[in-house]
Amino acid sequence: MLVRLAPFLGLAVLAGGCAGNGPPPIVATAPTPQGFKERIAALALTQLQFGAVSVIPVRFEKSRIAGPFEDGERTLYCVTSRMRGRSLFEAERAKVVIREEIGSERLSVVTDDDEVCSGHHAVPFPELEAYAARRT
Repeated sequence: MLVRLAPFLGLAVLAGGCAGNGPPPIVATAPTPQGFKERIAALALTQLQFGAVSVIPVRFEKSRIAGPFEDGERTLYCVTSRMRGRSLFEAERAKVVIREEIGSERLSVVTDDDEVCSGHHAVPFPELEAYAARRT
């Protein structure tokens, strides 16, 4: 009789171990952005022009950010980078304009203003490259 129940007892022990009260298993997810520049980098990397839906892994180099600067009643940041990996021999240029809502620090993408970035001083943006490397 005990020989017949042995497989079921083993299954019960395994199932009981899976439904334990311990902490949930660690699941690999994208890292949570900590600082303000990391939040800008995270938003930029969700855009199509930054390879958000690319099946092929991409890497970023010479990333730059301009801003904050005022345009009317908006506070804007411009993010540019060279993206390698999707095309065989040359880098693609990715660019996005991000708006900060004053007071709430909410960030959103401005889709209708590509010329607003011209003439503004851009500085290196290593947070974009570091955040992209951490999430892959």
